[in-house]
Amino acid sequence: MYFAIAFCIFLGLLVFLGVIVRSLSTLGKDVPREDREFLDPLSTPLRILWPLVRFLDFYFGRLYPARIVKRVELQLQLTGRSYLLSARQFISLSLVAASLALAMALLVVHWLELDSMLLPLLAGAIGFFLPRLWLRDIRARTVKEVEKQLPVYLDFLTLSMEAGLNLNGALGQAVGKGPAGALKREFEHVLRDMKSGLPRADALRRMDERLQIREVTNFVSSVVQSERMGGSIAATLRFQSEQRRTERFQRAEKQAMEAPVKLIFPLVVFIFPVTFIVLGFPIVMKFMQEGLL
Repeated sequence: MYFAIAFCIFLGLLVFLGVIVRSLSTLGKDVPREDREFLDPLSTPLRILWPLVRFLDFYFGRLYPARIVKRVELQLQLTGRSYLLSARQFISLSLVAASLALAMALLVVHWLELDSMLLPLLAGAIGFFLPRLWLRDIRARTVKEVEKQLPVYLDFLTLSMEAGLNLNGALGQAVGKGPAGALKREFEHVLRDMKSGLPRADALRRMDERLQIREVTNFVSSVVQSERMGGSIAATLRFQSEQRRTERFQRAEKQAMEAPVKLIFPLVVFIFPVTFIVLGFPIVMKFMQEGLL
């Protein structure tokens, strides 16, 4: 009797899940195919979640608040990921990550037989903000990489212009010989903008708007002003190169001076207690053997 009831319930669940999967597959057919020929390739985790992301974007993307979409667009622009996914797709990715984290936390709570919804809600919140933490980490690495590579590219530009090339040719040489990274991609964008007919000053300003890094802003402002006033761009670039190299040395010196302060916490919490245990254990054992403890 009980076996028949359990079998009927199990069969009903299978039918219910089949109907849901069938409905989702039918709705998924309405989602148009995406042409990613001129977009950045997706990573493996994104490729797995991408059908769900596009499903949410197609059916619910128009409902996202415009203010949040605009803020996400700015974040994607600053991190150079605007060619990977759109702002609405990023919000959909956050919702997918939150749903998956919530479902996994519910399974853990059920498995551990806990009577609390705090863990699933906390997991869902972490899943929602995880893509934003990913963007913040990318932004920090991009800023650090640009600050490190800018003096090198300024040296290439200076040497090329002093050898007789104009600024466009110097940019081409710097892109061809410079190290790979975020700054190289930005200079490539500048060259593509100029080849498409955009004035050089506007192309450099667009690079400054995409990066919004103080050192790049100073470089673009100096080059544009020197070109407008008829000054020597090579001399301006050499001064910029020396200044950026001095700033890089000062940042390294500051980090070296901060290292002892940052080491205090791991020393006090981890290293000193272990050292005291290693030194004190033989003494304690000696006292215990002699009956003094």
